[in-house]
Amino acid sequence: MSVHTTNQAKTEVERARLLADVHDLLSVLRGMNNELTPFDWVRHLAPDGEYQLGLQAIPVDHIIGSVDRYREFDRYYLPKEKHLDERWVGVRSAQLDGKELPPIQVYKVGELYFVKDGNHRVSVARRQGQAYIDANVIELHVTVPPEEGDTLKDMIIKGEYAHFLKATDLDRVVPNHREILFTTPGRYAKLIEHINARRYYLDLKPGRQRPVTWEEAVESWHRRLYSRIVENIDAHDVMRRFPGRTEADLYLWVMDHRYFLSEKYGYDVGSELATVDFSKKYAPRLYKRLGQRMKLAWRGKLEPSF
Repeated sequence: MSVHTTNQAKTEVERARLLADVHDLLSVLRGMNNELTPFDWVRHLAPDGEYQLGLQAIPVDHIIGSVDRYREFDRYYLPKEKHLDERWVGVRSAQLDGKELPPIQVYKVGELYFVKDGNHRVSVARRQGQAYIDANVIELHVTVPPEEGDTLKDMIIKGEYAHFLKATDLDRVVPNHREILFTTPGRYAKLIEHINARRYYLDLKPGRQRPVTWEEAVESWHRRLYSRIVENIDAHDVMRRFPGRTEADLYLWVMDHRYFLSEKYGYDVGSELATVDFSKKYAPRLYKRLGQRMKLAWRGKLEPSF
């Protein structure tokens, strides 16, 4: 390890830490998290299998988290603490001297990776704009994969969604269905209640020769209730009036509103009238929608169209 390469590596790590400080400041201004994703959050996704994939070249920019060093690097894998300098300099100096670095070890979850061993090698590789890095990969199978930028709440919701998909077998019963994601945990239990209510209603139909199966109830709920409300939401451009919300959020609200209106008028008002009426009565005022959209766009979570 030459003095020249060591000095160059020291200069680079100091610049990297300075840039990390800039990222920290910008993240505060934008209200965004600037840390790596903790691998521990993955357990909320309800992984149901672990597989050794062996040595692979993986995309460096798909590495979003770490098993135990997630507070020591920012979300761009820049070093945040001065005590990391020595190790970082050692890795970068070896790279500058043309030495071959050993592969890192990672967990693969969906299309994203979490570092088990080799955080400094990833930091150096990303700082140098390296596209791929050799890694020994262990894949965790999850039903609903994470996305970059997911919060702990997002992963909890996705784990609940995975349990819902398993309980309903919706992927098989309704292939290629639209994703059903909420913005608040604890909502999938309401969907199960709706499916059970649908099953009960179908069993009461005159001429029914046998009990309705769970699979039939799931398919009927999705086709006659959920999909119809989603179609009405699309037809009347309702999502635009509720920035930051999802179709699933609106579905539950519209279903509650449909029940309220039906009780008020003494007959089932239907999903379309309930959707339109809910949108008119409960959409945030225009200035609030503008503010919400600007905030989401500033955080990179929404296109700034109004």
